[in-house]
Amino acid sequence: MLTVAALYVATGGCYFNLPGVDPWDEARDARLYPGPHPVVAHPPCQRWGRYWFGGPRVRERKQLGDDGGCFTAALASVRRWSGVLEHPAASHAWRAHGLTPPRPGGWCVADDVGGWACQVEQGHFGHRARKATWLYACGVELPSLPWGASQFTAPVERMAHRERLATPPAFRDMLLSIARSAQEPHG
Repeated sequence: MLTVAALYVATGGCYFNLPGVDPWDEARDARLYPGPHPVVAHPPCQRWGRYWFGGPRVRERKQLGDDGGCFTAALASVRRWSGVLEHPAASHAWRAHGLTPPRPGGWCVADDVGGWACQVEQGHFGHRARKATWLYACGVELPSLPWGASQFTAPVERMAHRERLATPPAFRDMLLSIARSAQEPHG
């Protein structure tokens, strides 16, 4: 089984204690990942999403993209070692890093260095909300995924913070499968 590095994952979360997975949580600082394994990257999204400024009740406004270089490092790892990066749909990180946002319905060219992008909903993989997500993949086989709207049982706004952020095991497994399809390091 090809080892995959899972970057920017929760300590003790769904990527821990899996055979063939090398998890990099905050303590390991995934910005320093030296390779050589393909990656699944979940860079922090707080400074790139809808409430990048901190939300409606914030006292001190945050800076757009101020994630300490995490998205930049995650993108570089996917391009260098092959794999897949996930971020919320409509993430401001895509345009800031010169990536073409995906269109619904399949994979499309994301950049001029071999990257591909798509939009998929985590509701297809067991999340209780639709949780639209953009994927960026490089140096891997691009699978057909369930495109379009998923069924959901709860609006994301009514979920606890931990549940909103959780990666469903079936989604994790699909991302690991994409990373394991890597041919050779891309860079």
